[in-house]
Amino acid sequence: MKKFTQITLAALLAAPVTLGSLSFSLPASAATATPVPAAPKATLTVQTPAAKPAAVYTESAADFAQFLQAKYGIQLPKQTTKGDFIQAIAAITEASSTADTSDKDAAQAPAFSDLKPGDAAYDAAVGLFHNGVLTGTEVHAQDQLSIYTAVFLAVKAAGFKELAYTYPADKTAKALAKAGIKPNRLQGQAGQELAAAIDTGLVPESLYPALVKGGAASKDAANILLGRVLVSQGKYKNEIGRSSDADIYSKLYAAYRTADLIEAPELRKIVDQALREDLVTGYNLKDSRFDSNFIDELTLTYGHDSINHAVQLIGLLRSEGIDADVQFQPKTSAFIYLKEWGEPKETPDYKVTQIENGNYIAYAKEYDIQFEFNNAADKARFNDIVLNYAKKNSNSTSPLIINSWWQPLYYSPTALANFPVITNNKITLGHYYAQSFSLKENAKAIQDGFRKLAPEAKITSYNFWVDQPFFNYLNGGSE
Repeated sequence: MKKFTQITLAALLAAPVTLGSLSFSLPASAATATPVPAAPKATLTVQTPAAKPAAVYTESAADFAQFLQAKYGIQLPKQTTKGDFIQAIAAITEASSTADTSDKDAAQAPAFSDLKPGDAAYDAAVGLFHNGVLTGTEVHAQDQLSIYTAVFLAVKAAGFKELAYTYPADKTAKALAKAGIKPNRLQGQAGQELAAAIDTGLVPESLYPALVKGGAASKDAANILLGRVLVSQGKYKNEIGRSSDADIYSKLYAAYRTADLIEAPELRKIVDQALREDLVTGYNLKDSRFDSNFIDELTLTYGHDSINHAVQLIGLLRSEGIDADVQFQPKTSAFIYLKEWGEPKETPDYKVTQIENGNYIAYAKEYDIQFEFNNAADKARFNDIVLNYAKKNSNSTSPLIINSWWQPLYYSPTALANFPVITNNKITLGHYYAQSFSLKENAKAIQDGFRKLAPEAKITSYNFWVDQPFFNYLNGGSE
């Protein structure tokens, strides 16, 4: 049976380039080839301790600071000024001095009393003024950032301003009381804004003591508020949960069940023609709306088709003491199905289209899971864990997790020791994209072919780091 798999792979690899998941959607025959005593009458009342709810991971100041630096190049100084915070808010909300407006007068730069063009915070202040985050022309950019000023800026930047101004006095007082703040401490809109920040979670409980104390905002508090603004605007990490979450398996199943074969007919027409012309032997269809927005240096992407495998993989990581953010990404893999393999059997998750030479183009439901690990060491450990427990080997009888592959596919956007480099060739139309993995030396021919087929499409390529077994597969190896 293994011999059949090797022959099949060799045939597939005869084309100029091979896509990663191609070998994983072979016919079933190839894909599965392997080697109480009685209680006393007296009644006792036992006080059972109340069950404690599972701990929910909360992003820390350090988590947000790491994200802000990686994605936006923002590093707040220990003594953060209001100007520092204004520039950071403008960066993450993409505010600028050219903010769109239909009012010609409003489009003009405000006459700040203490800022002029060329000052470090000027452009950011103009953008935030036009967006309604800054409401006055006296900025005090050089002043030390206070905790209340940071909250007032954050609540408007997060998009909660209109909500805040719906608060009547009693609702405002009730919200402030949660943080231990007396209602007479803040008046009017200031109280409303803080109340809304508390109720919406923009201000977490960890910042309540700082609010009670008042005064300068710490660097950690500023980073938390910036991070919460990103979360409120949907610009933070896009994930289904963490591997340590009590309900992570339910979330995985829900994500898998609701994922269908990706159609994208206009895009598929282009890459199907690439298959017909033997430019590639396979490709993936994905949707950029499922992008994780994880930090590249801590991220790995793992591809497969079995949801049971995904569940066991998460359990494996937990058993090895690794926690990570998890994002599920639906994926459809397309490849040439040779007519000599027999009549293909279609299912809701597996469709075929016969082409002119009698072969078929097969479309199979698969997925990618992206992991963002807590640190680089955990990311590096992932390789050994997969090789030991999730990869088939002809010379090993060690137990493996369910549906393990001969050539598992996982890769990193940044360098990893002992990971070879290959190329991803992409065509993008709207939020859908097709990608085909290749050896670096084959990439230019694929890109040129894509441009000939679709001169108006967005065609890009980049190198990335892939596990050794998959690299061996691209080179014609069976393991």
